[in-house]
Amino acid sequence: MEHLENDQQYSGLTVNSGVSQPPSVNPYLRHRRKPMPTAAELVEGILKGDVTQLSRAVTLVESTSPEHQSIAQEVIEKCLPYSGNSRRIGITGVPGAGKSTSIDVFGLHVLKRGGKLAVLAIDPSSERTKGSILGDKTRMEKLSVHPDAFIRPSPSAGSLGGVARKTRETIVLCEAAGYNNIFVETVGVGQSETAVHSMVDFFLLIQLAGTGDELQGIKRGIMEMADGIVINKADGDNINRAQLAQAQFRSALHLFPPTTSGWMPEVLCYSGYYELGIAEVWDMIDRYFDFVNGNGYFEHKRRQQARYWMYESINEQLKNNFYRNPDVEALLADRERLVLENRQSSFIAARDVLDFYFSRIRK
Repeated sequence: MEHLENDQQYSGLTVNSGVSQPPSVNPYLRHRRKPMPTAAELVEGILKGDVTQLSRAVTLVESTSPEHQSIAQEVIEKCLPYSGNSRRIGITGVPGAGKSTSIDVFGLHVLKRGGKLAVLAIDPSSERTKGSILGDKTRMEKLSVHPDAFIRPSPSAGSLGGVARKTRETIVLCEAAGYNNIFVETVGVGQSETAVHSMVDFFLLIQLAGTGDELQGIKRGIMEMADGIVINKADGDNINRAQLAQAQFRSALHLFPPTTSGWMPEVLCYSGYYELGIAEVWDMIDRYFDFVNGNGYFEHKRRQQARYWMYESINEQLKNNFYRNPDVEALLADRERLVLENRQSSFIAARDVLDFYFSRIRK
């Protein structure tokens, strides 16, 4: 661009260079990255109830870095003797059932009775971008600022089994930090319920009434897992519909075979928004724990879950070892090309890759 001030007719004028702009970054700022804490430092902080150290340990558990995983496993191993002393409660329901709002009021009710509460919320991730909103804290307004509550949303990106395993390990860390009540909220869209059911003591199913077809909520798989069913938003004009749904669910439960614990699931109505019926829901949960502690089922279920997660961990490690093998990756790409070109069947290609993998192991 031509500068008119340089024209000869303006020779009597002088143009100042202007004020030099300061740097956009403070030159006196020295960014120092915090050193990675040792396993011993993390364990010491967790046992003291230090939320910062607990959060850092959970971050390591969720990391896929081999270095982080090594430290995380050492921390978990050392925290294990201090775990197992909490009530683990899974909470599920369809999106929009009011899970987060209910957890907010349930949590405050629990904390009034003493103790500490950890809420582990598995946040649904986008299948396209792999991103998560992680917005559960915004819907737990009172609980998120309570000094005795720890809320940790985790993205469900990746394999569901991997997310569930990390959630179970996080439970161990929270228990070691003194949290004697653990809530695990599922995404409420399918297979996550089975994984969460295998790590909690009580499984609470939140339902809605007045949504059009009440029988849509009566699904055999999820109903058989539930230890208690609660119908939310039983307030105002919706009370009669909630009571009708309550009767329908009670009738449906009688069609199912008896539970392995011997407990007959109860169906209650409540309003999370207006905080109605919260004490009654918690009285039901207290009755359940008294029942399973009395007949020995509580310890039996904990042992069954520990065995289940041992085999799940083996399956996950085998899967990771298979797919991260560079030779297997190369062969997979080749066989995938043949399958897509219709030159080899999917089953023969899979057999070839597995035969190659097992032959490498035997050497």
